[in-house]
Amino acid sequence: QVRLVESGGGSVQAGGSLRLSCAASGYTNCMGWFRQVPGKEREGVAAIYTGGGGAYYADSAKGRFTISQDNAKNTVYLQMNRLKPEDTAVYYCAADYVVDNGGLLTYLAWNAWGQGTQVTVSS
Repeated sequence: QVRLVESGGGSVQAGGSLRLSCAASGYTNCMGWFRQVPGKEREGVAAIYTGGGGAYYADSAKGRFTISQDNAKNTVYLQMNRLKPEDTAVYYCAADYVVDNGGLLTYLAWNAWGQGTQVTVSS
């Protein structure tokens, strides 16, 4: 199974930016970003087909977040701009998407997860 390592989380004031990185141990054709706050279900943020099939975003991320890839490094990024306090969460990278298990932004459809990185946005 592919191994994923996230980095780039931290604390920022509302309106600021952060870029998260997720390095995979090998090639994977689809990767995603999810986030979770205590007591809530893991929420899909964005996903990308690394072979060029496009990127997909949750409504909460559209216009503010951008998912991108560097296939030479097996790395996916999440650029987050105009951050809001409600973006505060642990952000997880995902791989090994199984289409029969749900849509791209459904956490149950993914089998490989990183350890998570905390993002805190203060008002």
